[in-house]
Amino acid sequence: MLRYRADRRTLGILTSYGVLFIGGWMLSPSGPLLWAWVAVLSGNAWLCAVVAHNTVHCPVFTRRWANRAFQVWVSLSYGFPISEYIPGHNLSHHRYTQAREDVMRTSKVRFRWNLLNFLCFFPAVTPAILRGNARFRKLRGEKAAAWRRQLLLEATAVWGVKVALLLVDWRKALLLLVIPHLVANYGIVTINLLWHDGCDAEHPFNHSRNFVGPLLNFLTVNNGYHGIHHLEPGLHWSLLPAAHAERVRPGLHPALEERSLPAYFFRTFIYPGKRLRYDGAPLVVTDPGPDRDWVLPGDAGFIAGLESAAPARV
Repeated sequence: MLRYRADRRTLGILTSYGVLFIGGWMLSPSGPLLWAWVAVLSGNAWLCAVVAHNTVHCPVFTRRWANRAFQVWVSLSYGFPISEYIPGHNLSHHRYTQAREDVMRTSKVRFRWNLLNFLCFFPAVTPAILRGNARFRKLRGEKAAAWRRQLLLEATAVWGVKVALLLVDWRKALLLLVIPHLVANYGIVTINLLWHDGCDAEHPFNHSRNFVGPLLNFLTVNNGYHGIHHLEPGLHWSLLPAAHAERVRPGLHPALEERSLPAYFFRTFIYPGKRLRYDGAPLVVTDPGPDRDWVLPGDAGFIAGLESAAPARV
């Protein structure tokens, strides 16, 4: 029932998270092994967050019931209901990248020490994300009954399991469940800074930074190809490298195609740690003003997307 055979890798990521979590819970490692287990589990939970991102753009299965069940599985692995991820991510960030309607715009952090911008990006944007999602549920949720039911299903599963496991053994649940899920959420939000900071949101190709290293893209199911994802969000991840080479690379500034994410991170946030434009000029970050409302009344096209046959597809 897979729409693309490549999603066997997607299922592998989710399965590996389940094996690591259940194994850690049953084996109860201690000392250095415990912290190593938590670190690996946290990294795997972040990969599940990447899967969650892919799922809200492109459904995995051909059957609606399978997609509904799959979204619950992804939500339990990522740690949060992924249906709540859909409106703000698609209507705010994708539609208004780096503008005032984009609650995740990188101009919200403006520290002189660039590492602080990385560390503080998550707390800087999260309140606006939560407010926008709550406003959408209040103003538009009644017109998207299927989406609302799916959200309730995911939320019941996610928070029910967390509460139950915290009651069974709160220390073990904190280390093996809560912390990895917080790391996953922190990571999937904060990576937006790497994708877009210092880019040109008005340019047809230079709006996004791309990381094209083969190992990173194997592990993250091609999420390094971010520019083509913004051009065609519903394109399946297995098709991104070819589409990037054909449609993005010819018009892309060479500096926005990075071979190594770790090397870029070290150069940008550690040493020399300068906040630069993609062309190497110093980045002067100004505040464009407060957030502008992205929840548009009568957004019929988006509501229709929420109600489509594949529950995650927008």
